[in-house]
Amino acid sequence: MLQIKSFVFNPFQENTYVLYDETGECVIVDPGCYEPSEELELKSFIDDNKLTVKYLLNTHCHIDHVLGNYFVKNTFGVKFLMHAADEPVLRAVKVYAPNYGMVKYSETLPDSFLEEGDVVTFGTQALKVLFVPGHAPGHIAFYQEGTRTLISGDVLFYNSIGRTDLPGGNYSVLINSIHQKLFTLPDAVIVYPGHGPETTIGHEKKTNPFCAIA
Repeated sequence: MLQIKSFVFNPFQENTYVLYDETGECVIVDPGCYEPSEELELKSFIDDNKLTVKYLLNTHCHIDHVLGNYFVKNTFGVKFLMHAADEPVLRAVKVYAPNYGMVKYSETLPDSFLEEGDVVTFGTQALKVLFVPGHAPGHIAFYQEGTRTLISGDVLFYNSIGRTDLPGGNYSVLINSIHQKLFTLPDAVIVYPGHGPETTIGHEKKTNPFCAIA
């Protein structure tokens, strides 16, 4: 059965996720670890639970979600997967990271790209890729149908949505992504966002002040 471990890393308070099951295989989604203590926290969890990392996945490539990419890829020797439309966003990070005081950032480029409808497998799990641009041009989410679990990145939060004032952001595109791709999922789906607490599709459809439809 799918299990999810979350970490809150870096000054942006970003949620990093480890998804794993009884086979011991796992994927790491949006590693935001930057300080050595954060890297150690992530690695210790992997080691203590005797997990084998199969993939590094990015929902999108804003700085707070990619700070740990280099560490994860090189520590665990895994392939890095993301959407091609976000590669310019990823390449820009090394330019502006020093402006945030993050001079230790090391760039890591993807091994291959994911598209709408692709399925990422590990252990006995299958994550369906949903293309949900608006916050970032190549933003994707990962949906596990069996457990009704959604890793939403920065598209949908508890009673909020992703900002659209960054390069490549588009408010109308974001709202369309939420309505057409996320709100068509069952109400019981648990949403694990890139920041803040978990929520459900049903809750956001009813109460989200930016995108509710009921």
